[in-house]
Amino acid sequence: MSHSSIGYLVFAGLLLLIAVRTPIGIAMFVAGAVGYCHLIDWNWAIFLASLKNLAYARLSNYDLAVIPLFLLMGQFATHGGLSRGLFNFVGAFVGHRRGGIAYAAIGACAGFGAICGSSVATAATMGQVALPELRRHRYKGSLATGALAAGGTLGILIPPSIPLVIYAILTQESIGKLFTAAVVPGLLATLGYMIVVRIIVSRDPEAGPAGPRASWSHRLSTLLGVIPILLVFVIVIFGIYAGWTNATEAAAVGAAACGVIAVAKGGFGWRAFADSLLGTAQSTAMIMLILLGADMMNTALAVSQLPAELASAVSASGLPPLLVIAGILLIYIFLGCVMDSLAMILLTIPIFYPVVMGLDFFGLSAADKSVWFGILALTVVEIGLIHPPVGLNVYIINRMAKDVPLAETFKGVIPFLASDFIRIVALVMFPAISLFLVRYAG
Repeated sequence: MSHSSIGYLVFAGLLLLIAVRTPIGIAMFVAGAVGYCHLIDWNWAIFLASLKNLAYARLSNYDLAVIPLFLLMGQFATHGGLSRGLFNFVGAFVGHRRGGIAYAAIGACAGFGAICGSSVATAATMGQVALPELRRHRYKGSLATGALAAGGTLGILIPPSIPLVIYAILTQESIGKLFTAAVVPGLLATLGYMIVVRIIVSRDPEAGPAGPRASWSHRLSTLLGVIPILLVFVIVIFGIYAGWTNATEAAAVGAAACGVIAVAKGGFGWRAFADSLLGTAQSTAMIMLILLGADMMNTALAVSQLPAELASAVSASGLPPLLVIAGILLIYIFLGCVMDSLAMILLTIPIFYPVVMGLDFFGLSAADKSVWFGILALTVVEIGLIHPPVGLNVYIINRMAKDVPLAETFKGVIPFLASDFIRIVALVMFPAISLFLVRYAG
């Protein structure tokens, strides 16, 4: 059996383990370890030496320190009640319009994503804040839950984003460039979701009734409440790209600033502090396990020469590059039905990245192509969070809205998925959407 055939079997074994509900990190490690051992003729000395080097090389990487720090920043924001201030701020300006509370929920998700970096945390936190208000104003169940599930995906689209950090580590790309490139697509996603709400309430005014108009004094008071949060976002993103700090230092500053803001707002005691640390430790441990599993899997695939052979085959096939990228994006959408976003990035980037870098897209340089593909991958990965049959964000929101049937929630996210697909086509056909801020800042 050829090495590349073993590579395909390793991948098939991984999918089988996932199908029987094996945790993704363990599934990747087991499939990769078995495949690697077979490729080296079951030489245990080589395997153990490789395992030792693999674990040390991954976990001693200084860049990985950015992950627990960004997670801690999100935990402080979650337990410190910063989400309510964001929701009140957006609601004060648009809550008097039809669909205004849904606008506020989506806008607050975008703002919270700027200090959180996790879609699941964004959906769960904003669901607790916004669902009671949406119910109080008698919003239709499908619109309320659909808007919150879709809005939660902005947690990874708006930088800082944990999947983008992982992509940067895997591809040796600049975290600052990726964060900068994600700003405009993230804002477009926010605007697209709000347009969807506008279309829904235009066709069915009862789906999103208007709320009371807020006074200007109330609007200004809510603005003052979110200025510190906006400053954290600006300091983190601008600090990284301007070269004042590296990503790890910026994450440390952001985490400390969110902690101070949470304490200053009141209600953030020792219990909330301990919960933040525990939540950070649990999420970090899970990510590190997935990273080790992915490294084992990618080691086996590298020895099998499968990624290199695929890249060569695609380059020699004569297929139009846009058809290749469309196929890759479709694979991401299908994988999103069975895998979480982080696992998809870790598993697929070592395979797809060489393929994309070997093709010509609109005459882009290698550096621009790397950033552009990272944003495309992130955009398609977030669809998996609301795409049936898994749609993790959908289940999180539906669990909170027990009076809304799950089918109604999935029905509610369909218009938002349409917005996602339109945005993906725009990002593919017009790379400048992702790249112009990077070029301008450069």
